[in-house]
Amino acid sequence: MIGVVDYKAGNAPSVYNAFASLGEDVCMIREAADFSKVKGIVLPGVGSAGATMDSLSEMGMIESLAQAVLEHKVPFLGICIGMQILFEHSAEGDVPCLGWLKGKTLRFDDSKVRVPQMGWNEVVFRREHPFVKDMGGRGHFYYVNSYYVSPADESDILGVTDYNGEFCCLVQHENILGAQFHCEKSGPLGLKLLGNYASWIKEAASC
Repeated sequence: MIGVVDYKAGNAPSVYNAFASLGEDVCMIREAADFSKVKGIVLPGVGSAGATMDSLSEMGMIESLAQAVLEHKVPFLGICIGMQILFEHSAEGDVPCLGWLKGKTLRFDDSKVRVPQMGWNEVVFRREHPFVKDMGGRGHFYYVNSYYVSPADESDILGVTDYNGEFCCLVQHENILGAQFHCEKSGPLGLKLLGNYASWIKEAASC
């Protein structure tokens, strides 16, 4: 079963409905005990890094989430803010984040580009991974973001997008995935990615 973390500040229902439309077994995670019931964890996000961290903390989820992902190696997907807080620090509100991956989240330079970036933009996949299987190496996905991640380790970068310069929009490190764009709002290609994620979970569970 795939668990979608519902932490009040996110857009969990949209992600839940996307997996349900694919026929996947999916549930909402609303308390720490729920992490033990699932084989995959999705952390969606809208809003700010600080509000997301505060919500997860207030709900007592951070320790159990880290235990599931870092210790038990449950396949994890962070979307938008759910990806940004994987890193050590966010310039959005100058807040410390989960720190599972080395690096930081930075703001686009609004003297050079429109902030936020809103709409469709092309993703180029840098390497192979089950998450981007059969995607043709690139595709257009839907963004709403004023910030972007800057991984310290370039080997964590799975995909990039150009917005007056290349930035990381997909990360992968061991069992951890992150997407800056909204898979659940990106039409057939976005659903294909979510289907690939579900298949990856099943493969991991069978090993």
